[in-house]
Amino acid sequence: MEQLLTLVCKLNPTPSQVEKIELTLAAFAGACNYVNENVKPQITSKTTIQNMVYNALRGLYGLSANLAVRACARVGANRKTAKQKGKPVKEFKPTSIDYDARIFAFREKDWSVSLKTINSREHIKLNIGNYQRGKLKGRKPSSAQLCKHRDGNYYIHIQLKDTPPEPLKPKKVIGVDFGRRDIAATSNGDNWSGEQLNKTRDKYSRVRASIQTKASKGTRSSRRRCRQLLQRLSGKERRFQQQVNHEISRTIIKQAKSEKAVVAIEDLTGICERTNQQPRNRTERRRSNSWAFYQLRQFLEYKGIKEGVEVVAVPPRYTSQTCHKCLHLGLRSNKSFKCANKGCNWKGDADFNGANMISLLGQSVSLPGGSFLRCVIEPKVLKPVQLTIWDAGLLKAPGF
Repeated sequence: MEQLLTLVCKLNPTPSQVEKIELTLAAFAGACNYVNENVKPQITSKTTIQNMVYNALRGLYGLSANLAVRACARVGANRKTAKQKGKPVKEFKPTSIDYDARIFAFREKDWSVSLKTINSREHIKLNIGNYQRGKLKGRKPSSAQLCKHRDGNYYIHIQLKDTPPEPLKPKKVIGVDFGRRDIAATSNGDNWSGEQLNKTRDKYSRVRASIQTKASKGTRSSRRRCRQLLQRLSGKERRFQQQVNHEISRTIIKQAKSEKAVVAIEDLTGICERTNQQPRNRTERRRSNSWAFYQLRQFLEYKGIKEGVEVVAVPPRYTSQTCHKCLHLGLRSNKSFKCANKGCNWKGDADFNGANMISLLGQSVSLPGGSFLRCVIEPKVLKPVQLTIWDAGLLKAPGF
């Protein structure tokens, strides 16, 4: 098993190299658009696409052999992704180029990269810090992506393949409950409030709305200044959210590694689409759609692979409504939870209860002995009912 790490390194090209990069970006995007327009949309195989338009790409756009092959592969990959989402591939913009080992090379002796362009092969200096230098030292990466970011600068996304350590033999499971009020809560009792994050998002939303209102009513010069201000603010909210998720995921994985534990999380795939079908005001819809739970899940998964910590996703059904002590359904009201079982009557923080339920579900599929997840109800009139891991939807019962 290999883990792919992408290093984002800033390039420091000369003016002549900038001109060649721009020409190559435009030619690569033009080639992709040509393929997308002249090859039937249902064809996604890069080999089939290459057989149909390879010679045309080289003749029309002046691409080298490998750049033409990369253009065909780019269209095929984008079509497969679009097919999964049920959307067509519309247009390719001149913002990135894929490179393989034959048209890309990293040189440690002068900290530069060699890239194939339309007319020549260019050696471009890297403007990187100690983190990138430490990761690239002694390595020979074989693939990369040249990108032009929104700030107008050029970056090379270098892909490094690492062999992660063997997963630790788990002794326990740490459950993690995702939410908007609390970004994450663990079964160990840790939680990260989302109050500051929500305030930051609301602030940027108000600022953008105010600037756009002024731009729609102002003069030409004021509209230009408003566009410049919006561009300067662009990405700040996203980077703040990304930093918060990095800190949360790093803390959880570090704790799981020290305790030799598995991390169990909720599989919330499709939750935004489901909640958008419910009637809500504009503010709640914006907050829900900007909830970056999937990014946090990705950070946990790739950090877990790197540290040898297994991360498993369990069904979220009834995890927030079930008592982790007796497995009876209870009553949840905002941050509080109360068990409806008179014999248990547990009450406490709702997110802590949900995290412990997720931990129990994770144990049933991760630990050798399971979690013995079972609930026995013995009323006077009804027959005893048992809730086992088969009812939790994690495994199929024998015979089904």
